[in-house]
Amino acid sequence: MSRRYDCSEPMERTRGIAEAFSAVRRGELIVLPTDTVYGVGVDAFMPPAVTALLDAKGRGREMPPPVLVGSVRAATALVDDLGTYGQDLIDEFWPGALTLVCRANPNLMWDLGETKGTVAIRMPMHELAVELLKETGPLAVSSANLSGRPAARTVDEAEKMLGDSVAVYLDGGTSGHADPSTIIDLTGPVPRLLRAGAVSEDKIRGVVGVLLTEEDEPEKPAEPPSITEAAKPSLTKEEPPQTPREPSEPLQETPAPNPKPSLRKDEDAPGTP
Repeated sequence: MSRRYDCSEPMERTRGIAEAFSAVRRGELIVLPTDTVYGVGVDAFMPPAVTALLDAKGRGREMPPPVLVGSVRAATALVDDLGTYGQDLIDEFWPGALTLVCRANPNLMWDLGETKGTVAIRMPMHELAVELLKETGPLAVSSANLSGRPAARTVDEAEKMLGDSVAVYLDGGTSGHADPSTIIDLTGPVPRLLRAGAVSEDKIRGVVGVLLTEEDEPEKPAEPPSITEAAKPSLTKEEPPQTPREPSEPLQETPAPNPKPSLRKDEDAPGTP
């Protein structure tokens, strides 16, 4: 049976944070408000709990959840390298609606899914969320909705979709704004925009200078068929073998351009709070 707490009331807030903390320690799911949308979270270091989170949302391991932290120090403990621009981005936009994808600390014993050795981290600008995160430690948090459905902006919307799969709902009123966090990949030499969001591209470029986007991905044209393959003769009894004549102009086909690769996003429109 789910428990719900109105965190606008001081006593309810205190009880809610304590109950959410206990639920996280038991490996249960909680729903919490953030500065973007509501999130559903679990202890990032409990693989069964992370699996339960993905199951509740109807998602697979190929879409691992990001991790929310209550301090910059907690974030740096989770990553192997912030890259050239990570600290500058943190100084400018944290706490706030910017998620950074970095190489994960290889010494950590956790399993968020098929992360390919990376972790997406964020410190939200939400007093209740940060207070809870400082108690629980890093939480694996995804948007509080079913896959393919709009992200919840109220606890009512979250509860309608997730129901009793969540142990504790913390009601912090309507979330800050509908835009999800901006996601920047820092695992390469140049920062790459993975998802546009609440922090604009122009603001990001103001810090890092160069920001790669989907339009910067090179397109590989399709290879035209070879003349040898296109002009093979037909060998039948009625038609003796003939030497194929070289055409006066090379045979060509207009190559169909490959579709541009899509940005990596959560299909939850989007799933990263």
